[in-house]
Amino acid sequence: MATNHSFDIVSEIDFQEVDNAINQALKEIQQRYDLKDSKTEFILNKKEKVITLNTKDDYSRKQSIDILQSKFIKRGISIKAMKLNEPEPAAGGRIKQIINLQSGISKENAKKITKMIKESRLKVNAQIQDEQIRVIASKIDDLQAVIKLIKEADLDFPVQFTNYK
Repeated sequence: MATNHSFDIVSEIDFQEVDNAINQALKEIQQRYDLKDSKTEFILNKKEKVITLNTKDDYSRKQSIDILQSKFIKRGISIKAMKLNEPEPAAGGRIKQIINLQSGISKENAKKITKMIKESRLKVNAQIQDEQIRVIASKIDDLQAVIKLIKEADLDFPVQFTNYK
């Protein structure tokens, strides 16, 4: 009886690291001569998976986003997890921007990945389970080929591979 091997494809965000990245970004913004008077805020809502940026103008908004993205990268969080909405006016002539954090693989993206795996003709079975995909194969080489395939695909959301058995 051949034993099966498996792993899960997930898209997870460590919200503690997001919190750390936000705190570091705010510290840097407050120290920068050109931004220290912008009264920039990042507010993280973990439940809604949203960061709200509130700042004084478009220049501060762009600089603040750049700084936050660099802090994400330093903390090992993919910036593909950030989905920037259009900036909008806020109270007092300020600007706000909502940043959605992508966590979990949507049904649409899960279908995209399973279709890609099927079309690869590898001898594996991919099943969508909630917001992740379980990939099962009898050969470890086939699983490694799937990981390589997914890593090389130009997905617009971050993925990790977990529960490798």
